[in-house]
Amino acid sequence: MCPSIAAIVLTKNEERDLPACLESLQGLVINVFVIDSGSTDRTIEIGRRFGAEILRHEFFNYATQFNWALANAQTQAEWILRIDADERLSAGLQKWLADRLPRLPEEVTGVSVPLRIRFLGRDIRWGDTYPVWLLRVFRRGCGRCEDTWMDEHIVLSHGKIVKAEGDLIHEIPKSLAEWSRKHVWYAERECKEILEAASQNGKLHGQAAAKRWLKQNVYYRSPLFLRAFAYWFYRYFLRLGFLDGRPGLIYHFLQAFWYRFLVDATLHELSQRTGSDAQGRTDSENEAVTVETR
Repeated sequence: MCPSIAAIVLTKNEERDLPACLESLQGLVINVFVIDSGSTDRTIEIGRRFGAEILRHEFFNYATQFNWALANAQTQAEWILRIDADERLSAGLQKWLADRLPRLPEEVTGVSVPLRIRFLGRDIRWGDTYPVWLLRVFRRGCGRCEDTWMDEHIVLSHGKIVKAEGDLIHEIPKSLAEWSRKHVWYAERECKEILEAASQNGKLHGQAAAKRWLKQNVYYRSPLFLRAFAYWFYRYFLRLGFLDGRPGLIYHFLQAFWYRFLVDATLHELSQRTGSDAQGRTDSENEAVTVETR
């Protein structure tokens, strides 16, 4: 029995990464929907070459775009797969989905998959980065993306979640300059999320819930700037990030210290402009949220 899966991929100028993503879906999914927000490269051409249906929609944020796709992608598939253009299914995950998904009981409405990061050609496995469990497969009509600026997770309306075997591989072949520019954009959006004090529209489970609670109730209650250094020290030394070698040194420093410091610096800059407290602390009326860094 073959699984009935439709994949949704959000794109803009993804001609470099998209082919490997779509190749990993071949023979597994019955529909692929590429939701494009104005690509000027060969993204559309590549999507069509792999048999994807192309839908165009102006991008506001990831959550809005993905939920628009759920409402407008016409499919009879039983399951929906959320996958980014720079991600691909490992052979092990392909096999698990093909073998196990059709046999899951009705009460199971979601599947969490382990994310494995590849950075500068090396798997990053230390520093509390593997596995990161993400809910990426869910029964059609049972899930939606949280309506947040950042840290957007899939939440279920009901049902149970099981864990898959095999990895969802997040390949980061981008130059460090491109990676840095993208994270400046992430930092601006995370600060917007913090200062707008957006509430969460769904309940998270498992690892995602625990990490969000820690960031809201521990990290964002810690002193500005110092917390970025403490987080990097925790990741690189206490969680053995140094075992990832030179690529790990670069990744953990940039992602765990530089990026977090940039968020704090941007919050400080905004507080100086407005005269308000932009620390990012949380209480019952002001819940800060965090970023799922790609």
